[in-house]
Amino acid sequence: MRLENILALSKGSLLGDPAVSVFENVVFDASKVKRGSFFVAYSPEDIPEALQNGAYGVMFDKPTQISDSEIAWIKVDNIDNALKKLLRFYLLEKELQVYACDPITLHLSTMISTPANFCNIEGSMREIWEKLWPLEKKSIVLFSPTLTDPDIFVEHSQLIRAQEKTITIIEQTLFETSFIHNDTFYERQMLSPFFIPYLEHILFFYTFLRIPFQIKGFSKMGHFIPVFTNSRLESKEFGSSDRVVIFEPLLELIDEQIDFLDVQASWAKIIYILPDSMRSALTIGIENIFFYRYPEEILSILQSKVFHFALVAGVDKGILNPSRSAMKQLELVF
Repeated sequence: MRLENILALSKGSLLGDPAVSVFENVVFDASKVKRGSFFVAYSPEDIPEALQNGAYGVMFDKPTQISDSEIAWIKVDNIDNALKKLLRFYLLEKELQVYACDPITLHLSTMISTPANFCNIEGSMREIWEKLWPLEKKSIVLFSPTLTDPDIFVEHSQLIRAQEKTITIIEQTLFETSFIHNDTFYERQMLSPFFIPYLEHILFFYTFLRIPFQIKGFSKMGHFIPVFTNSRLESKEFGSSDRVVIFEPLLELIDEQIDFLDVQASWAKIIYILPDSMRSALTIGIENIFFYRYPEEILSILQSKVFHFALVAGVDKGILNPSRSAMKQLELVF
């Protein structure tokens, strides 16, 4: 990577009079810097170690002491924005096939084993860089515009979606599914049938592009998360209670999940706890719906209501283990 290209693309300012013009690689961890590396300093405290290990250049966006004028010091307004511009330019020569999808389909893809020439990305700019930079030419990339800035890529296509059902459900509960796909039986997968349409899309995508895959399991979906509890909201083993709090951090899925529960658990007493920002015409007419402005209010609602299932939107399951200050507030409420 050439110094002149970094400066032109990042719009950074070169400080000092460096004797170097080319860097061997881009490194984010000071302990992994080698002679000739270009170090991206999210934390200025890491710069001395990077220099000691042989960094030829440093990018930074916070006040930093310039200690060696012979290396390239590049000051940028924002490291993430600078990296995005660099990555966009250098990915051009890789001729990647880039596809966009929704966050659920992307998360499902992270739980399915695929070859090295397929890459699903999300996370910080550093994590994205470290995944995309080493990819071979013409690799396939899957991302979600909801989670990752699409401007990283010059162009992308939409995910190729299944036009018909390719999965046969053999047995299901609200939170587990046994199904058949391409004559392979997957027994008691920790995957709610709510996600089966999304799974069909990603498996069809793999098949259409001839990407070999192997399903590993779905124990860490991060969506529609069931926590079995008792009347004191203490967590119990999976399936051991008839009082379940379901957490969904992605607000865009809530309407769909309300419809799902209405059909699949019509026999049950269900309550819905949503952030006040979701109070709209979409929720008018839905019974047992409650709104909160502060997370502490969620616990108050859960403690005071009778339910089999409580769908809670916009917070993590950690809300069931509140801090001492939150518990004191609850005691005052009761």
